[in-house]
Amino acid sequence: MISKIIAEDQITKVKKAIDGVDKIVIVAHVGPDGDAMGSTLALWHYLMTIEKEPVVIVPTMFANFLAWMPGSECVLIYENDKEKSDELIAAAELIFTLDFNQASRMANMADAVINAAAPKILVDHHLHPDTYAKITISYPEVSSTSELIFRLICRLGDFSMINLACAECIYTGMMTDTGGFTYNSNKQEIYTIISELIKLGVDKDDIYRKVFNNYSADRMRLMGYALYNKMKVYPEHKAALITLSLKELEEFNYQTGDAEGLVNMPLSIEGVIFSVFMREDSDKIKISLRSQGTFPANKVSADLFNGGGHLNAAGGESYTTLQEAVTKFETALSDYKDFLE
Repeated sequence: MISKIIAEDQITKVKKAIDGVDKIVIVAHVGPDGDAMGSTLALWHYLMTIEKEPVVIVPTMFANFLAWMPGSECVLIYENDKEKSDELIAAAELIFTLDFNQASRMANMADAVINAAAPKILVDHHLHPDTYAKITISYPEVSSTSELIFRLICRLGDFSMINLACAECIYTGMMTDTGGFTYNSNKQEIYTIISELIKLGVDKDDIYRKVFNNYSADRMRLMGYALYNKMKVYPEHKAALITLSLKELEEFNYQTGDAEGLVNMPLSIEGVIFSVFMREDSDKIKISLRSQGTFPANKVSADLFNGGGHLNAAGGESYTTLQEAVTKFETALSDYKDFLE
């Protein structure tokens, strides 16, 4: 048994919303990660099973190491197929927005989704959800949006409708959003859910290999370069920083997802409890933050980089130069000394 975290009135509203429609669009955030893909595809498989007409649309391409996920070949990429995506969004009778708390996280797809006539259902586990949705299922204490999708399907009375493909997507989202169950994953019910997914046929070892042991040679070289040449440790602040410029990324034939997990690596250093990775894009600096123990990565992200997230895993952005973002980070480090363990 797992606890009934999602409120009963929310379950009733979702059931009514789904029962009355056929055409359902499921969307995720820009740069969809494992949880975004896991939750959207899991919901897609479930809705297919109950004979709806769902489609998954994401703003930008997902990483190659997620391409094995069942149903990924059917996902529409908005930036590559805007006209068709806009038509489907406009024609939708219901829209699920998964794994993000603010409409801006949909990037160029946001206007089409927000302006669509269809009611929206937000399912997410980040703090401070936006107010655009008719139904908001927001539980920051839950490990991942994929876990919330599992709980939602079960509460709808449809556990028996979770097929193997759906289960694999749920597990992938849960695994990736907890760093292979190394943070935000110390609650017993997470493992009760995993047990149920394994009973459905999930091979968790195989999924781990597909996600984490699927590197290209360029990606391995990029990670080695980043650790050897670009990692800076601040012992007095128990912190580390890795930066990669656009030029450096191009030198290693960077593909979407090639830097995934890099931010976690400095946490293996004795005495380091806070790690930051800054990656230069064409129009902004993408920032990932990870921590251990009670150090608030989400507070640093919100304070410095207009971001947010969870205690030990957060993200943000900077529209400055890479060096300016680094200087801002280094200048502020001493402000967080009271949080050091």
